[in-house]
Amino acid sequence: MELLVDIEKDLPGFTLKVKFQAKNEALGLLGASGCGKSMTLRCIAGIETPTRGSIILNGKILFDSKKGINLPARKRKVGFLFQNYALFPHMTVAQNISVGLMNLPLKERCRIVEEKIEMMHLKGLEERYPCQLSGGQQQRVALARALAIEPEILLLDEPFSALDNYLKSQVEKELIDVLASFSGVTLFVSHDMDEVYRICKNIIVLSKGREEAYGPKEEIFKRPPTLATAQLTGCKNISRARRISSNTVEALDWGCTLQVNEPVDDSISYIGIRAHHIILGDIVNNKNVFNCTIQNISETRFSVSAYIQVNNTTLEDKTHYLQWEVSKDIWSMIRNSSSPLNVCIPPEKIFLI
Repeated sequence: MELLVDIEKDLPGFTLKVKFQAKNEALGLLGASGCGKSMTLRCIAGIETPTRGSIILNGKILFDSKKGINLPARKRKVGFLFQNYALFPHMTVAQNISVGLMNLPLKERCRIVEEKIEMMHLKGLEERYPCQLSGGQQQRVALARALAIEPEILLLDEPFSALDNYLKSQVEKELIDVLASFSGVTLFVSHDMDEVYRICKNIIVLSKGREEAYGPKEEIFKRPPTLATAQLTGCKNISRARRISSNTVEALDWGCTLQVNEPVDDSISYIGIRAHHIILGDIVNNKNVFNCTIQNISETRFSVSAYIQVNNTTLEDKTHYLQWEVSKDIWSMIRNSSSPLNVCIPPEKIFLI
């Protein structure tokens, strides 16, 4: 199974331009709202028409602007799970699942519907209408409908956005189980980096219609190649940077000089460190240790985000804080300590842009 996409779509304000290849895997499309993620899926599904380019699925041309080919959606073998599920309100669960099977004999249609109801744990709900279902049940019906046509590709557009956190975790696990047995290509669209990281092996980062990064998720999160990628993958600490030497940079917004583990060239523009990679510093055993002052904190159930400022700098603008994420246990130790606060920015965790 292989999907080849190389398209452009002229949109108000920008042109969507994406080029990627996906095989029998879950490929994540990560980006802010309005960047072109959903439009990419709609072009693949045949709901929207690209301005230029081509889309090829398993050797079959779905769209080619030069050759004048544009297969209708019903002939593309694409299963689409919409953000709002798009269930027909006047149809029962069983009827919704069978929508794409009307060209099959009744007996075969019933067999497939029963199979998908069993797969998606919908037994006993066959005669209910969408308004009688919970959000999680509606999502399972929509996924069963997408899978019923035996698609070669599955397109998932923000599938958890309408669910609360508890329900989201349950449905996400069910989806991961379904995808493990799905032999086709899956494209998973989200603006939630944690969802994408849990579900997908490779990711594409989109910003204003442009592909900012494409590759294994671990590499992109560890070494984001662009400023937009760093921001979209959730990095809280990004500073303008200036090269000092081959392994030293000045973080202009933080007011400190840092040693790094990778070669620094003159083209460096930014430096970044993820909030959870900052650690308590030991002046004897650590590099990049700085005395800091905590300016503010933000607590969640399990962690604390401390906004810290490096002391003894000549910065005039002192509104750029480092965000440091620590566990409640470590925070309790820091709060009850009378020692000066020293933090370490580990050289091996720093990335350069």
